[in-house]
Order: sequence, then C-alpha cells, then structure tokens
Amino acid sequence: MLNTLGLYTDTEKNMNSNEELLFKFYSAFQTRDKKSMLECYHDEVEFRDPVYGIVKGVAAKAMWLMILERGNELKIEFRNVSANENEGRVDWTAYYTYSKTDRQIVNRIHATFKFKDGKIIFHRDRYSVWRWAGMALGLTGYLLGFTPFIQNQIKSDAVTSLRMYIKRKRMAG
Repeated sequence: MLNTLGLYTDTEKNMNSNEELLFKFYSAFQTRDKKSMLECYHDEVEFRDPVYGIVKGVAAKAMWLMILERGNELKIEFRNVSANENEGRVDWTAYYTYSKTDRQIVNRIHATFKFKDGKIIFHRDRYSVWRWAGMALGLTGYLLGFTPFIQNQIKSDAVTSLRMYIKRKRMAG
C-alpha cells in the first residue's frame, strides 16, 4: 500500500494476485496511466455507481478515460485493499474541482469487485449522491440533493457527457 508520503509499505509484499490487480488499478489511476488502468478491466466488465448507473465493456473503459482527461486537478488516494480469488474491495477518495460550479469535491467511495480471467469483471462504487450534490452545488445541493429531481439531473448530465465522449472519440459503446 502507499503511505501518506506516496511510498510503498511492506504490506504489498504479501498481496495475492487480485489484491495486486486492485493495487495496479488505483496506482495507475493516481498516476493517470490510462493503459495500465484499462488493462485491469476485463473486456466484458460491468461498472456500477450511483451516478452513471450500469456501464459495460467499452463504455466503462471510456468513462475512466473521460474522467482522466477532464480531471486535470484530480487526486486519488486509496486504502483498505483486500481481495480473495473471487471478490475484492477498496476504499478510495477523489479530490477535484467540479467544473460546472468551480467547487471543491472530496468524494469518499467504497468499491467492490469481482474477478474473471485475472481481470476485474465487476466494479461497483458506492457513495452518497446527496453529500456529493452538497459539495458540488452548494446550499441547493445540501437542501435538495436527496430529491429524485436533483439526483436524476446529476445522473442525466453524467450519462449524456459519457455518450458524447464516446461519440466524439468514435468508440463503440
């Protein structure tokens, strides 16, 4: 694991292959290494989260490419990497500025995984959309971020951005 100074600790010496895979994924995310990050995903991967919903295969990979390309200030921290031969989990935090409002975001995420053929076949991120809305939208988000109207608008914006990105990059999705 990386300590607060970004140095490896002795923990990763005892990691199994799926823990190493998760460590590779998030280390690549931290360093913006798109190729290494996407190598961790199975071609038939299914990603789920509260905003993008269910995204599969090429579209899931495109989502991460879009996030990396747009998030110039994006900083990632991760911890609690654990996995067995079938499932894994990681706690991670994303720090960035939400471009639409220029507000600072600190999104704490709990991720769970399933593996197939030495790669991630299923990835689910869980976090509070209401909490995110409060950070991103300010008072409006704190007061109304729990409502279906606001949450559906956030989801619609994210999915539309991903569709436009896939179309612009001419990726099959």
